[in-house]
Amino acid sequence: MIRAFLSIFLSFWILDSDPIPFLIPTIELDNRTDLQTIVDQEDGVYLGHPSTVLLEDGKTILIVYPKGHGKGEIIYKRSEDGGKTWSDRLQVPHNWASSKEVPTIHRVVDGNGTKRLILWSGLYPARLAVSEDDGYSWTGIHPTGEWGGIVVMGSVVDLKTPGHYLAMFHDDGRFFTKDGKWTGVFTLYQTSSTDGGLTWSHPISLYQNNEIHLCEPGIIRSPDGNQLAALLRENSRTKNSHVIFSNDEGKSWSNPLELPRELTGDRHTGKYLNDGRLFLSFRDTAPDSPTQGDWVAWVGTYDDIVKRSPGEFRIRIKDNKHSWDCAYPGVELLPNGEIVTTTYGHWDEGKSPYILSVRINIKDLK
Repeated sequence: MIRAFLSIFLSFWILDSDPIPFLIPTIELDNRTDLQTIVDQEDGVYLGHPSTVLLEDGKTILIVYPKGHGKGEIIYKRSEDGGKTWSDRLQVPHNWASSKEVPTIHRVVDGNGTKRLILWSGLYPARLAVSEDDGYSWTGIHPTGEWGGIVVMGSVVDLKTPGHYLAMFHDDGRFFTKDGKWTGVFTLYQTSSTDGGLTWSHPISLYQNNEIHLCEPGIIRSPDGNQLAALLRENSRTKNSHVIFSNDEGKSWSNPLELPRELTGDRHTGKYLNDGRLFLSFRDTAPDSPTQGDWVAWVGTYDDIVKRSPGEFRIRIKDNKHSWDCAYPGVELLPNGEIVTTTYGHWDEGKSPYILSVRINIKDLK
């Protein structure tokens, strides 16, 4: 994950204006250390941008993240108790050390029922690693084609046809091709797999704009299964986050629609709770937010997203001591209804960012 010109964009945040309250309440969890587990921390070393996946046993969570700010060798760990404790750093293929960007990990299943884990590493070329034994062994990372992008793949979603998957990412002109250059235009791309994640199509462009910079899509399927919604970071910092919808399994998408402040942030990741509500976690980037730059969550319904309503309530999961650098969260739902959400941040003043996991039972918050 490379963020050229990020300091320029973020200068819009740090203004001497009074915070503006949200239309829904915010629950404070920053000091709930009983809910928090340190996944990894190393003095003087930047650890950030984790991605997680929960296996079918309902308790094994795998996590990957780079040793460095958005790039560097990939670190890999495993929890076998739903995120209460974590292994030491596990051995990985040698060429995982060559990763150029934020890794992401996903569960996929092919049309014959073969389960796999796939790990993406972005920029040019986008590279993929595969495990067919629930993460005990892995291939190296290898190119999937002559293309690349930023945060490949932030979202991978299964389609209605078994073994078929859709994935989305973005680029700003620098990494889609080998000799790309910054264009000032953000493009959303989509790629698909029909063989359970082993091979992927050449990406197609879904949307581009040089005024609003939509990126880092997080896809949620509607409760009835008939619609996809992709929540989008807005990186020019002139608008709120946006959403696009598809009613035909990603064959076409609506024009972007602006979301309310309550849902404005970076890298939305979510799961449905057992009661049907949505839990979405992200970095708060809402204009004049009282929790701007912090790790937050939003609880509401899918219909709130469709209607672009504020939702039910927000949670400040953790106070970030940096003005913006935190919260590319993994979100997993355990069988007992608890959310395990995991991300990085500057949680301690004057110390390097590190990885923290938080267990949340929504019923206990009300």
